[in-house]
Parts: sequence; structure tokens; C-alpha cells
Amino acid sequence: MHDLLPGNANVGLRLSRQASLSPDTIAIASPMGSHRIRDNRPYQTISMRDLDNRSSSIAAGLQSLGIGPGKRIGLLVRFGEDFIALVFAVLKTGATLVLIDPGMGRRNLIRCLAATDPDGFLAIPMAHAVLRIFRSHFPNAKLNVTVGKRWPGMPAPSLADLERFSPSAFRSPETKLDDAAAIIFTTGSTGPPKGVLYTHRTFNSQIDQVASHYAIQPGGKDLGCFPLFGLFNAVMGTTTILPDMNPIRPADVDPVRLLNAIDQWQINQSFGSPALWTKVGGYCQTSGRTAPSLRLVLSAGAPVPARVLRQIRSAIHPDGCVHTPYGATEALPIASIESRTVLEETSALTSTGAGTCVGNRFSGIRWKVIRITDEPIQSIEQSIPVAEGEIGELMVCGDVISKTYMTRTDQNAMHKVDDSGTVWHRMGDVGYLDEQDRFWFCGRKSQRVMTKHGTLHTETIEAIANTHPAIYRSALVGVGPADQKTATIILEPWVRTTNQPRLTRQQIVEQVRELLDSNERAKHVERIVIYPKKLPTDIRHNSKIFREKLTEWANKTLEL
Repeated sequence: MHDLLPGNANVGLRLSRQASLSPDTIAIASPMGSHRIRDNRPYQTISMRDLDNRSSSIAAGLQSLGIGPGKRIGLLVRFGEDFIALVFAVLKTGATLVLIDPGMGRRNLIRCLAATDPDGFLAIPMAHAVLRIFRSHFPNAKLNVTVGKRWPGMPAPSLADLERFSPSAFRSPETKLDDAAAIIFTTGSTGPPKGVLYTHRTFNSQIDQVASHYAIQPGGKDLGCFPLFGLFNAVMGTTTILPDMNPIRPADVDPVRLLNAIDQWQINQSFGSPALWTKVGGYCQTSGRTAPSLRLVLSAGAPVPARVLRQIRSAIHPDGCVHTPYGATEALPIASIESRTVLEETSALTSTGAGTCVGNRFSGIRWKVIRITDEPIQSIEQSIPVAEGEIGELMVCGDVISKTYMTRTDQNAMHKVDDSGTVWHRMGDVGYLDEQDRFWFCGRKSQRVMTKHGTLHTETIEAIANTHPAIYRSALVGVGPADQKTATIILEPWVRTTNQPRLTRQQIVEQVRELLDSNERAKHVERIVIYPKKLPTDIRHNSKIFREKLTEWANKTLEL
């Protein structure tokens, strides 16, 4: 669908095209007032026309500073209207955005930003204050703007200064599909975060694939619970309702606030992490609250439990769909599956250790499953396909697939495979393809546990343990020497309610032991322990278990 971009492939200009089609449609609605307000909050809104004009004014101001093609600009601004306007403004100039999760911690944040060698920062005063302390890490960062009220010593100009430029002063540079658009960092859940290059082709293809696959039509309203997904709502003609929540703490969301916003705005779609929908679904189940206007729910970042899919399905419009897209920062979207297929077919197999079915691939994706190896694969000829149903590692190819890492470039050899100029990406996930060409995810390659009895995969074993009614989630790790790991399941029980039978920790362990021993896939798990607190999870979705941290804990704590 790139024919929508005659003469200029810049994804930021898609906002201008959408604004010309529906200028008065609300682009963004932001909650106002005290954080204590839960019902019928007032909202500040901006139309498509005004958002486009605002981003063009900012872009003109950025160009006056020398920001344009070839420049890398870090964006350290809280998610909201300013963030979205700044993203479109930087994209319009042809500069490369550097986007990073603030929740990764100061040390990782500084290390990742420094690795991109930025030419400047658009940042709130607090971020600029931190950057000043570490200014030696950013020797070329001369093009800086303060977003918000400037403190003494903060960089000039401010965002308000840039917005004084007329939108007509913006001059769009010629942008090609394969020009750099952004560097976006992985969560670092299975190693140090890596900076992934997004081109204008990547973004344009993502927008086209998502809009087509999920039949997203102009005029919809989206509850933007995940910043990166909600970022391009406007170019699809969708209104973004900003939720009253901390986007880097989705597990701590207040369900009432989200449900009130859905009712107030008659929201029809929303993307959120499994942790968020677990909280919302559980509340709906216990309170009887529903969200009948919701017709499209998306959740990704980790496998979504069947119980959560069932809870959300019961709360939304009867004809609504709950999809779980599959992908990674380097490759998104790859595949998707709808909740009816999960609940009526695949979840029963998942609970017996078959893995989690992520569905069929998107139309623009090619994929194959190859023999697992921890070594680099330089060319496609060196990859060895496995038979249907055999567990291997997944490779993918398509326009939404990143071609290179811009930081941690040593990882290019481990993840990128040349195919006569086309680049395949090794996902780092293991699983298999079934007779319907669906991929069944069995876990991360780096987290497989190799024992004297054979190799165990996290997703297959944990799903069996999780069928116990007292278990919220679990994690499979290996303890001991690299070549002969002791397979160990670490359990996180549910917080007990008055409706649940009281089981001792020993009873829980014994009953999970019986479950595992009765399954051929899991009978070689040798240790079962209960973790003393909540299992650690990733910063972006609060859903993906940090098994590396648990492995370190287990090796230090447990006696063999």
C-alpha cells in the first residue's frame, strides 16, 4: 500500500494526508484534572488538522536548528500529546528518532542513549538535568530542546519557542522508504537492550499490515494503553484516548479508570499488555462490570493465559474479537490468533505441554523453522529446515523486519541471515509449524534447559504447572553445570482469597509434582520451589518473566 505515498515515503506525512481527509476528527484526547477523579473526567482534545499543524510548526522549528536527515535525536518525554506531536515532527524533518523505555533504569538508559551517539535531545527538564551529569557520554549532542518550563541552565530553545513557527515554514525533505526513521530499543529481557533500526519502510508496512489485518477503519476510538502501538492511530484515522495510567507500569493499572474512559468515549478498540488485561479481566469477572462498546482488543508482549482471554471476551461486545499478535521489537507484526481459536481449540493442547499457538502469519511475512544452533548463520544456505511439528528456531522475513542493529552490532551476526541481499531475522524463539502453517511458541532459545535427559522448553513445561488452580504463573530454569542442568520449576502461587482452599506450600509443591510426573514432556523436571515474592517481569509489558534473574537466584539459593 506504499502507493499512498507518491513521491515521498516519509511516514510522518501520512498524518498530513489523514488530516486533509478528516480535519475535524479528534486525534488525541488527554485526561485533565486531579488524579483522584475516576468518573467522567474532563479531557483536552486536539483535532487531526491541529495535530498536523502543530507537528509541522515544531518540525519547522527543528529545521531552523539544523535538525534533519542524518541527525539522531533522542526523545525523553512522557507519553501524551506532546510526545505524539514531537514524534511526527522529528519524522517529518527526516531525522532519526531515538526511542527508549524510561523504565529500564538510569544506568541502562544512559548506556543505550550513548551507544546511538545522538546529535541532541528533546527532553523534559528532569531528563536534561540527568543528561547534564552524564554530558561526557554525549559529546555530539548539541541540538537540544527543553519540553516544558525551562529550569535555570536548561537548554534553549523550548518547545513553546519552536511552536511559534508557522506550519507553512516546514519544508519536507525527500525521503525514501529505506531511509532511517528511528532507533527503538528491545526490552533487554534476555540480554542487554539492543537498538533496532526502523526505516520509513518499516513503519509504513507496520501501519498497513495492522490496519488491513484487523480491519481498522477511520472513525474509531482507541484506548492507547501501549505508547508505540497508539503512536500511529492518527494516520489510520483513529482517535487516541490517552488512559489515566502509568504506561511503564501496566500491571498497576486501575481497571475502573480504564472502564470509565471506555464508557465515557464509547471506545471500540484497545491494545494492552497481558498484565493490564489480567487486571481488567479479573475486575470485570468479580464486579460484573462490562465494556460493551469494545469490539477489538489486542494484547502482546507475552503469551496471554486462556483465563484472561475468557474474562475479556465476556466483558466486551458479544461480536467483539480479542487478538494476540506475535512479534518482537525487531519484527512486528509476525502472526496473530483470535481468542475463539485459542479457547475452542489450542488452549487445551497448550495445557498439556504443546506450546502456545501464536496463529498464522501476516500476509507480508515469510517464515521457516530451522535446526537450533547457538552459532552465527552467515547465509540462508547454512540454515537447516526441520520437519513439520519438529521444534526448531524461527526465522522471519518481510518489510516489517528490521535489517540491522545500530547498537550491540555484534548481535547482527547472531540474528541476521543474508539471502541474496534479503535479510532474514532469527527471532530467538523456538517452536514448530503445524499442518495449518501456524507457529507454536515453545520458549526462548536462550532459556531452553539442557539436561541429561534431553532439552526442556519453558513454555511447554510451565503451561502444565500453571494448570494447578493455586498457581498464578511459573518459570522453568536450569540449575548447575551448563552441560547437565537440573530442571527446576519456580512457582508463584495466587494470592489466596476466601473462596480458595487453604493449601500449605508443601501441598502445592506435591500436587504440582504429581501434575508434572503424569506428563511425558515434564516428568524430568527435578526440582519444584515456591518463589518468596512475585516473579520478576520485563519493564515494557510487566508480563514477560525474567528467567535469567531467576536462574541467578536459583543457582545462588538452591542446594543441588
